[in-house]
Amino acid sequence: MSELISYHLEDGIATLTLSNGKVNAISPDVIAAFNTALDQAVKDRAVVIITGQPGILSGGYDLKVMTSGPKEAVSLVTAGSTLARRLLSHPFPVIVACPGHAVAKGAFLLLSVDYRIGVEGPFSIGLNEVQIGMTMHHAGIELARDRLRKSAFHRSVINAEMFDPQGAVDAGFLDKVVAPEELQGAALAAAHQLKKINMTAHKNTKLKVRKALLETLDNAIIQDQEHLV
Repeated sequence: MSELISYHLEDGIATLTLSNGKVNAISPDVIAAFNTALDQAVKDRAVVIITGQPGILSGGYDLKVMTSGPKEAVSLVTAGSTLARRLLSHPFPVIVACPGHAVAKGAFLLLSVDYRIGVEGPFSIGLNEVQIGMTMHHAGIELARDRLRKSAFHRSVINAEMFDPQGAVDAGFLDKVVAPEELQGAALAAAHQLKKINMTAHKNTKLKVRKALLETLDNAIIQDQEHLV
């Protein structure tokens, strides 16, 4: 499929593995590869598992792109927010098997899917935009507002608080934490369980549940394009 996003299909489960350097930076090419892989997963009618490398899902957007100019930064953020919207409305279940750190856009990937499994260990999960001097974008705020627990939302978005894996469960970034060696098995078990549900009912119910969020994100993406320039 791609050197950046490998695609492995087995027994109706498509595993998408992100591999882009030591922090798995989310670049324009990575987002393009994500979309190609998701197109294939729809054709294959597969439950999707997204994962990364041992110790990291992603450290966020490619900072080289983000600092190369306003146009490039806006383009990348727009593409990333559009990917989040696509994941939220994907017609088949999407799982993230988070093998370690998930920071900034890496954490937003966790907020964009249906089920999230993390691993025990000294890992940081959260939104560090404010910490590194970036004002949070509208789409990110609305996604976090919808998916994080109310008690964690302000701490995460405004204070840039980072969470350990168990704290990330409490905050709403993760649903479950397992030992690192159990991650792959736990993700496959979750995928096999989700394969048993009626996919038409899953798709239609997902779109009903997330209708307001998807509409809010559409407006937020437009706001970000206007205000980030």
